[in-house]
Amino acid sequence: MSKLPSLKNLSYLLALHQHQNFNRAAQACNVSQSTLSSGIQNLEEQLGCQLIERDHKSFLFTGMGEEVVEQARRILTSTEELLYFAQSQGKIMEGPLRLGCIPTIAPFLVGPLTKQLQVDHPKLQLNIREDTTDNLLHLLRNGELDVLVLALPVDLQGNQSYVLGRDPFKLVMHQSMADNLHEPVQYNQLPDNSIFLLEKEHCLTGHAVAACELADSTKINPFTATSLHSLVQMADARLGATFIPQMAIDRGILNGTDLVALQPTGQQASREIGLVYRPTTNRRQTFRRLAEFIAQLLPEPLLK
Repeated sequence: MSKLPSLKNLSYLLALHQHQNFNRAAQACNVSQSTLSSGIQNLEEQLGCQLIERDHKSFLFTGMGEEVVEQARRILTSTEELLYFAQSQGKIMEGPLRLGCIPTIAPFLVGPLTKQLQVDHPKLQLNIREDTTDNLLHLLRNGELDVLVLALPVDLQGNQSYVLGRDPFKLVMHQSMADNLHEPVQYNQLPDNSIFLLEKEHCLTGHAVAACELADSTKINPFTATSLHSLVQMADARLGATFIPQMAIDRGILNGTDLVALQPTGQQASREIGLVYRPTTNRRQTFRRLAEFIAQLLPEPLLK
């Protein structure tokens, strides 16, 4: 049997693919540029194929190189999971766990979740990354995160998920604006440009518009906010109304304001919350247990 490629050389290849620069890739791997280059050349010799086309100024990955990068990513991710499993001696709720969560969920979930896990599973080392859906899915694919908490529906890019629960939307506005409205609120009762939303990078905007059946774009203000807290401040300043998920309301985002939460139009004005993981993972038991913890913290648990 021929000698197998080393994990170290596979990691060099991934670093070069990520950074697209030999010097930066070598720095990321804490080795010299010549060591990294030699490692990749050794990998090419072992595999018997060209992974990178080089000249004295630039390089590019061959088609086979791109394929090997994907295989190497899966191998290193599985090896890392094997290491976690061994370090925890098979105990599913021990050791490091890298969790990604979107900004419209994280501030209202992470605190209660962390406190509960510290009580029930103190040996679980939860590391949390807050970012947009697209960025988190990229990090999951690259093996830099283990599991994600996302709002659904969304393109899972081949990953698998547990549906944890439902998070209803409320139409939030100043009390003075709500005095003459009836629930569920009909949008034709609202002035043009009176509904404020998040930037398009946040999936909550699309979910809220679809779930709450807001078809009249003239009601949407062109100004966008970067966070739910910014939306709350604008509504409290009587600039207009906005959609806020029940989870955030339950955690007190409206405290200290003169805002009221009304039922918007839409038969099922809500988003689903899901736990997303790679289909190749060997930590399904861990993720299932984590899913049970998170579901208990949602306004309408659905996990069975």
